[in-house]
Amino acid sequence: MKDLKFIGIIPARYASTRFPGKPLAMLGGKYVIQRVYEQVSKVLPNVVVALDDERIAQAVDSFGGRWVMTRTDHKCGTDRCLEAYEKNGGEEDVIINIQGDEPFIQPSQLEAIMACFDDEATDIATLVKPFEQSRPYAELENPNSPKVVVDQNWNAKYFSRSVIPYVRNHPKEEWPSKHQFFTHLGMYAYRADVLKQITQLPQSPLEIAESLEQLRWLENGLTIKVGVTEVETIGIDTPEDLQNAEAFLKTLAEQ
Repeated sequence: MKDLKFIGIIPARYASTRFPGKPLAMLGGKYVIQRVYEQVSKVLPNVVVALDDERIAQAVDSFGGRWVMTRTDHKCGTDRCLEAYEKNGGEEDVIINIQGDEPFIQPSQLEAIMACFDDEATDIATLVKPFEQSRPYAELENPNSPKVVVDQNWNAKYFSRSVIPYVRNHPKEEWPSKHQFFTHLGMYAYRADVLKQITQLPQSPLEIAESLEQLRWLENGLTIKVGVTEVETIGIDTPEDLQNAEAFLKTLAEQ
């Protein structure tokens, strides 16, 4: 990993369906996108915001960040990352795609995903969090929190909105205490040639069924290495999430 060059790219769209202008929302006196940028910069000296609106560009300029203007018609953040990577010079070996609505992303999480590339077989890396065995099954069952099955080498075998694996001979209420489940955190890192490859792949049957882009990569034989984090972060998808983030920020300040 020491010989690899990393770049952190933060896709930031203005026209979010559930929260228009989300990157410019204020959280504790700073833009949401600024908090993400500052957290990532604690680990990566090379960080760029992949944006699609001049208003976000002005905000990034205001706190001294770097940005690249990308097209407005990208269907996903992966495609936006590739355009930003190429416009930025395309010299790095690994691109880390950091969601622009994760203002509490921790350095340990970035370090965990970077360490996945110590294995030369890693094409793509992502993060999982062990599901606490004391938590109720109803939380595990949430389809908005994908579950991950990994092998002994910490490569992802499958992602699903369903609870996997099935724990036989036990009632579902006991499943969290009978098996260590893992939930998926949506941060990815890609080798540069792999990022170019996956943006050209057509949608796959499993991806369409589960609406999970990473299944397309598995179906095409790519290796997704998994890093483990114990950190719980708060993403911002809605104005209500922003209120929760404000409350969380106050608790951090009081510690």
